[in-house]
Order: sequence, then structure tokens, then C-alpha cells
Amino acid sequence: MAHTLISFLGRVPKQVAGYRPTTYSFDGVLDEPTAFIGWSLRRRLTPDRLVILGTAGSMWDHLFERDIDLGTVAEDERLALQEATENRIVTAELLKPLAPVLQQRLGCEVRLALIPYCHNEAEQLDLLTIMATQVELGDRVSLDVTHGFRHLPMLALLSAMHLRVVRNAHIEGIYYGAYDHDSGAAPVVDLSGLLRIADWLDALSTYDKDGDYGVFAKLLGPAGDQLSKAAFFERTSNPVKARAALNTWINRAERYPNADPAAHLFREPLEERVRWFRQPNRPAWEKSLAWEYLDHQDYVRAAIYGLEAVISSEAAQCGQDIGSFDCRDALREKLKHTRDGFRMLGHLRNALAHGLRPFNKDIERIISDEDNLRNTLKSLFTQLLGKP
Repeated sequence: MAHTLISFLGRVPKQVAGYRPTTYSFDGVLDEPTAFIGWSLRRRLTPDRLVILGTAGSMWDHLFERDIDLGTVAEDERLALQEATENRIVTAELLKPLAPVLQQRLGCEVRLALIPYCHNEAEQLDLLTIMATQVELGDRVSLDVTHGFRHLPMLALLSAMHLRVVRNAHIEGIYYGAYDHDSGAAPVVDLSGLLRIADWLDALSTYDKDGDYGVFAKLLGPAGDQLSKAAFFERTSNPVKARAALNTWINRAERYPNADPAAHLFREPLEERVRWFRQPNRPAWEKSLAWEYLDHQDYVRAAIYGLEAVISSEAAQCGQDIGSFDCRDALREKLKHTRDGFRMLGHLRNALAHGLRPFNKDIERIISDEDNLRNTLKSLFTQLLGKP
């Protein structure tokens, strides 16, 4: 698994002679003075591949004239690049012969690539595509956003998310050299913690789509195992075991990892999404789950939990053993013949679960249109269970 460092090259005002030499610090440890932070990061991170991205107007000549003394090596090519840089017309052809010069000096693969100015959405998407072409499948990736566009950190965050998906890349860090004009200090800040916030937002979005809170498990470390179990039991129609697993998780003092501040930021939204297990009894658990799965448009599970909630409620009212399979089967048969709504809900559940052609036109009409199905289930739940 190779390590790729991607750094950006910008441009300073014409009256300023390039980037100023700066002593960057990493976790309080000072590096040697460097004008282009990419060299400092290369020394510290020792990547296998260094990719430098810039526009046709970036200070490409700066790479060969300030921090690295190349003497007369590739002098003609460097002069041509300097002229093109002054006129902001650098091309890939001018950069191509100079990448091996840096590669030999630095001891790692070097790629120099042009990018658009990212003034509009199309150019911003082009940047993501270009960055993805510089990364191999499974690479470890570090991003440096110190130089370049003012809006680059936002684009870099999106790019990091994009690379994780399309290249299965592991983002090692998103670095920014924060130079302080007053003190002269230049601590290098790692912004990759923002990806954890993105992970939580993605997990919340996934849950809101399908109701599976197992997606939070990987974000919670060891404590997340209980959430995985709870999600499994809930989605296999076992609310008793699901509730037990949720109780175990909620009572763990370390259910959120201390090393991840983002976890505490999303604590309330997560616990709100698993609130059903705080209901006082099984009929209430199943009723809550029926309505929640209906909200998530998971109509099969909604119908299953709706039926089970009616049976549990009937068992409780009759003083029977809610957990007895024989008791529940007997009540199911009774309710089929005494409650029209229960019988209709059962027919819908069977048609949805088995994919069989319904035996009556009413059921066929209901399941042939999502709005009809959703409204019918909502009406049946209100009739049989009461409002959520």
C-alpha cells in the first residue's frame, strides 16, 4: 500500500518574490526553514509518491529555484518554465521533463500535474477527477492544502471523501501550515478530523434512509458491537433481544470513544434514533418500531411489527404470556377472524414478503402504488395501534 502526498502550488502577488521561507512546526517540533511546505511534509511523511498540483499560472518555477539548488541541471527546461510561469501559460509538456529531475533529487516518485482554476462546478469536479487519477487503489493519502486556492480546503475535504470511495484510500492527514504574521510561528494543523464528522453525517443519513442503526457501530469502537447486535435482532423481528443489547450499550460508561470528539457531537441525535427501547413494555416497543419502519419506507418490517404489536397488546389485555409462541399463534388465529384490520394487515404482509400474486383485487390495488400502500398501512396502524 503506497503512501501518496498531494500538495498544491499557488501564486503570490507579482511584487512578492515567491513564498517566504518559513519554519514549520509539527506537533511542536520545528522543521528546517522552507518556502514550499511540500518539501517539509515530504521530509516528515516520507511518501512513496509526491504529487504537486497547480494551475497554468502557479509558481512552477518556484519548485526549482528556491529550496532546491539544482545548479545547471535541466537549465534550458527551467528557463522555459520560468518564462511560461511569468505569462501564466505553463503546459504539461513543460512540466514533463522536470518531474524526473525532482524525483532524482528527492528519492521518491514525483508527478507534476495541471489543474483548472475551479471557478465553477464543472472545474471543481474536474479537480476531483484529476486527484483520483493520481491515487492508486488502496493508497494511503496525505493532502496539503496550505498553498493554492482560498477555497481549496473545502474542495480538499470533498476530495478526501471522494478518494475514500472511488480509490478505497485511507486518508492519513489533511495538512495546513497556519503561518502567523505577528509571531512568525507556523504550526502545521491536521484537518482530517473533519472526516469523522462527515462519517457521522453519512451514518445518520443512512439510518434515516433505512432505519439500520448498525451503521453507527464502526464509529463507536468496541461499544459499537452491542449496537450491531441490537440492529441485527431488531431487523430479524426479535425486539426482546434487540432491547437487551441496546440496554447493555446505553449503560456502558464508555459507549462513546473519548478519542473521537465528533462522537459526542452526535450523541443526542443517535440516542434519539434508538429511543424505542425506552418504551415500558413489548406492545409499545413493537408499536414504535412499526411506525418507525413505516417512516423509513420499509413496508415489510412495518407490517410485521404492526401485526406483532397487535398480538402483544391482545396478550397483555388477556393476561396471557406475551413471550409464549403457542399463545401468540392462538391469538393470531383469533384476531384473523375477529379484527378486519388485522386480517387486512396480514394479507398485505404476506403479499409484500412472499412476492406472490395477491388473491384479491383490493390487495393488488394497494401494493401496486406506493402512496396507496403507505396510506393504507398508516390507516391500519392508527386503527389497530393508535397514533405514534
